[in-house]
Amino acid sequence: MASQPALAARDLAKSFGGRRALDGVTLSIAPGEIFGLLGPNGAGKTTFVRSVAGRVRPDAGTLAVFGRSPGEPGASALRGWVPQEIALYPLLSARENLRSFGRYQGLAGDALEAAADRSLAWAALAERADERTERLSGGMKRRLNIAAGTIHRPRLLLLDEPTAGVDPQSRERIYDMIEELAAEGVAILYTTHYMEEAERLCDHIAIIDHGRIIALGTRDELVSSTLGRRRTLTVDSEGRMTDALREELRRRGASLTDDAAVIPVEEPAREIPEILDVFRRHGVGVRDLTLKAASLEDVFLHLTGRELRE
Repeated sequence: MASQPALAARDLAKSFGGRRALDGVTLSIAPGEIFGLLGPNGAGKTTFVRSVAGRVRPDAGTLAVFGRSPGEPGASALRGWVPQEIALYPLLSARENLRSFGRYQGLAGDALEAAADRSLAWAALAERADERTERLSGGMKRRLNIAAGTIHRPRLLLLDEPTAGVDPQSRERIYDMIEELAAEGVAILYTTHYMEEAERLCDHIAIIDHGRIIALGTRDELVSSTLGRRRTLTVDSEGRMTDALREELRRRGASLTDDAAVIPVEEPAREIPEILDVFRRHGVGVRDLTLKAASLEDVFLHLTGRELRE
């Protein structure tokens, strides 16, 4: 099983009422890999995840979970899915929820009890095991949601916005849980609206827009292939910039606010003195300078024209 992709999609297409939700999506995820799928709202992420989960049937192309069609019974045992919405029984305890989800996956008897104990400890919920789920914090519910989706120890996990609305402490615990799964060889398809999560966790990242994969690679590969050596220089001015200064900075590709300019630069040692001289010639003082390497957020904005949360 380790010799074949955990997930392989080729030329996947799906339309809803004439709208193309997936338009030739091709990607592959290896065992133990955390694969980020990023895109604006409506880009096709949810349709792709639901296709892998066996909830949507593609119109064309192929999709395989360890060589099996997502709809095959054998694929279900290999796959776990944790949706963005909390999918738990609020009146049951954490342990009772895990027992219920374990039974759905065919666990019973001692194996079920052992899986529930293991999952509670892994999610740092052992001390709250017998408390009703509705009384748990949002972060605890998120961790329990992940534990419920993985109680049968799947080899491919679909994680849809797993840290939405959680506190920083729970977010760090969720990161640890995800990294522990990957270290055990579990392949993870990860969608998020937090770019810093993708940069921290994901081995490879695909950016999807209008149903198409428009970029795919590691974080560094995406930055290099789209923005090259480009960096951004933020110049905070002392007071409002003049119209003439703003016009000259726009010619350099700057984005402007009342008292700041964000300017793309490729050769900082040469360009920074030139930019400072521009401010000096227009009689506008400089209060602060910040030079920043290109980020995944910059790549996303460059490729889609939108921020990830739009």
